[in-house]
Amino acid sequence: MLLNYQLHQPPHDQQKTPLVLIHGLFGSLSNLGVIARALYEKYPVIQVDVRNHGQSPHTDEMNYAVMAQDILDTLDHLNIQQFSVIGHSMGGKISMKLTELAPERLQQLVILDIAPFGYQENHHDQIFKALFAVKDAHINSRKEATEIMRNYLQEEMVIQFLLKSWSKGQWLFNVDALSVHYDDILSWTDVSPWGKPTLFIRGAKSPYIAKDNYLNAIHSQFINAEIQTVDNAGHWLHAEKPEQVFSYIQNYLN
Repeated sequence: MLLNYQLHQPPHDQQKTPLVLIHGLFGSLSNLGVIARALYEKYPVIQVDVRNHGQSPHTDEMNYAVMAQDILDTLDHLNIQQFSVIGHSMGGKISMKLTELAPERLQQLVILDIAPFGYQENHHDQIFKALFAVKDAHINSRKEATEIMRNYLQEEMVIQFLLKSWSKGQWLFNVDALSVHYDDILSWTDVSPWGKPTLFIRGAKSPYIAKDNYLNAIHSQFINAEIQTVDNAGHWLHAEKPEQVFSYIQNYLN
């Protein structure tokens, strides 16, 4: 599947490996924009909407194998062979799946606050309730959507993040497909051990790389992994502490 994308070329030909930025659940290509903009000067940067998000096609099929293949299809369309990836959350799992589908093409890998692990906890039940309530209300105004969502969600930052994908009275992401495939999004099938140096960056206040079994999953599948921690940051570490996150990324990249 060809995804909606934005390609940014550096102002001077640096001969650097292109970087693909992959957002997380309920997101869009703009979500990693603060990181993308910091990379524009040196690297070709490709930001994508993953399937069922943003301006990319909607489909009933959704798992990590097909989502990773979507990335490869889009890169093939752009005639890009060698590439590196930065992925957040669900986008991080898509990125890790690429080690299995395109091991020769994938050069460097940065994973933001997710482990190669099948999570059991449902962190999004209230979000889905809010999204469906807005969808079923058949409204057009952002103000009405916000008021409905506040019946389900207390964190204003989460509401405003979700509303970035609200346009002309509808959600840009495919709420039905995301709900049906939520267990697939939580799940994970281990990949063969990946030997290239890999950078994991976690938020100190986030639960996603907080337990020993999450760390064990990282080290068993990414045998040359480096794990950095961003203090006073949660799951949205790139939005909360962009300078520190970028510093870790910059030190890692070629």
